[in-house]
Amino acid sequence: MSIRIRAAVLAVTGLLVAGCTSTGGGAPSATPTTAPPRTTDAKPSDGAATTPPLPASLTGQRPDWKRCAAPEGGEKPGAEWRCATVAVPLDHAKPEGATIPIALIRKEAGRKADRIGSLLFNFGGPGGSGVDILPQAAQDYDTLGKRYDLVGFDPRGVSRSSGVVCRSDAEQAAAEATVDLTPDSAAEEATYLKDNADFAAGCARRSAALLPHTTTTATARDLDLIRQVLGDAKLHYFGISYGTQLGGTYAHLFPKNVGRLVLDAVVDPTADTVGHARHQTIGFQRALDNYLKSTGEDAKAGSERIARLLRKLDRAPLTVGERKLTEGLALTGIAVTLYGQSNWPLLTEALADAEKGRGGALLELADYYNDRDAEGHYSTQSHSQRAISCADTSARATAAEAKALIPEFRRLSPVFGAFLAWDTAGWCAEWPVKGERATPEASASGAAPILVVGTTGDPATPYEGAEKMAKELGGGVGVLVTNEGEGHGAYGTSSCVTATVDAYLLDGEVPAYGKTCSSGAARSGA
Repeated sequence: MSIRIRAAVLAVTGLLVAGCTSTGGGAPSATPTTAPPRTTDAKPSDGAATTPPLPASLTGQRPDWKRCAAPEGGEKPGAEWRCATVAVPLDHAKPEGATIPIALIRKEAGRKADRIGSLLFNFGGPGGSGVDILPQAAQDYDTLGKRYDLVGFDPRGVSRSSGVVCRSDAEQAAAEATVDLTPDSAAEEATYLKDNADFAAGCARRSAALLPHTTTTATARDLDLIRQVLGDAKLHYFGISYGTQLGGTYAHLFPKNVGRLVLDAVVDPTADTVGHARHQTIGFQRALDNYLKSTGEDAKAGSERIARLLRKLDRAPLTVGERKLTEGLALTGIAVTLYGQSNWPLLTEALADAEKGRGGALLELADYYNDRDAEGHYSTQSHSQRAISCADTSARATAAEAKALIPEFRRLSPVFGAFLAWDTAGWCAEWPVKGERATPEASASGAAPILVVGTTGDPATPYEGAEKMAKELGGGVGVLVTNEGEGHGAYGTSSCVTATVDAYLLDGEVPAYGKTCSSGAARSGA
């Protein structure tokens, strides 16, 4: 279990991030008003030239679009949606070898005479199913759907695209009930690390052939093949949260194939595992502070009150029917409400209940976040999320290194600090595959302009990540748009951002670098 980025689940249901964060713990930095200059030391693209060309049997595929089946436990998409699969190489270094299927879903453009092409979406996670999410979220993209075919996909290792499976529902439930996510003793540390190692071993048993090939780099190469199969000369793409990392990776690999790309709620491409954990520690705490201030409570005093509740649950979990509200589940329930200001009243009620010995509300919130239904069945998004993250990331923090972070992280957040410090060691513990690199590549010299949208009040992907991504993409490529507001993802919540993105995607209008959208009028950079 982790409170890592989960935009794929949260964006659709309206649980949008609240709060404000900064890498250094201070206020978000001032928005630059001019684009960064072009640099001469940009990292070279390691794109198409470093892998063998794809055979015609793959690039010449023609998807067989058919009515979509209903997702497990969900409703069948409407008749306007069609589903298909595309074969991609298991290993892009061996394109003539084994293939795996990538599941697609599409709604054709409403005005075919004005059709621009396909617009592919990735809603984040990593591990979110675009096949499931896009039909649920499509009303937010009605304007774009008039001139684009809206296309969602399950990335490799996710759901219908050879989804990674690591443990059973019973194993997952047992871990939630028995593993302390902030271990306080040698025995609890051993149990914590063993559970994470067991998770990795389960992935290796059930999905061994795929695990080395779930990298974001491989998925970016899949994207380019999908582009070709759909008949588009350029890739038009909308990435949210982790989807921004995928978009940046694609631009680095295939700069000449970049069409109109939007990156919203941007992952910092310069941050490693510890850096991301530090960002989220600051971000979630600031979101909590904002919530507490909105209730009239002093942020420091309120945080200590919640920390006391968590310590109490650590000693004596609350009984909820046949289950227990543990410290870890309570923390998860708190975190999920911070993904949207509209959910703050839920947090008030859930905390009040828990302080009176009733844990049902926080447990229900944790179940929502952990994709656990009323029958005790879990989705496998967390399995895919870990497989992708650990294939990407070469850093493997030890228990000793994680423990060394705890004092700093607790200073940053008395509520979330210890949890996120430990997570740096537990997440990829004993992972059977080496990670690809410490941080992703995003330099994209020669690419068309890419919109990079950051929200100043975003705890899951702090605003500074957008600044870093715009700079990494390179001068003349990354175009920073700042949303002064709350939320994890600005499109659809900020009318100014929505209009700016629509003008870019539909009419090719590139805003001035540093354009700022606020609750009032939009300001453009020089």
